[in-house]
Amino acid sequence: MAKSIKHTGNDHHAGSTDFLKGIIAMPARRALEREKIDSLKKLSACCEDEILQRHGFGENTLKKLKNHMSENQISFKK
Repeated sequence: MAKSIKHTGNDHHAGSTDFLKGIIAMPARRALEREKIDSLKKLSACCEDEILQRHGFGENTLKKLKNHMSENQISFKK
């Protein structure tokens, strides 16, 4: 008989991954989390090239992110 897996409630992805939820995909959000980027203000300290080098970021994700930032009157560092 197969054993059932009991969820302990300790989800290692919980926490600041809610930042940008619904805007960009989870792999990109986790990449930002690893860099301790958990706000648009912190994100604005990066340039586009820095962001594109991270796992989960491509042109489509960058476009979504730039649109969201623009809606909040924030932009990437030049």
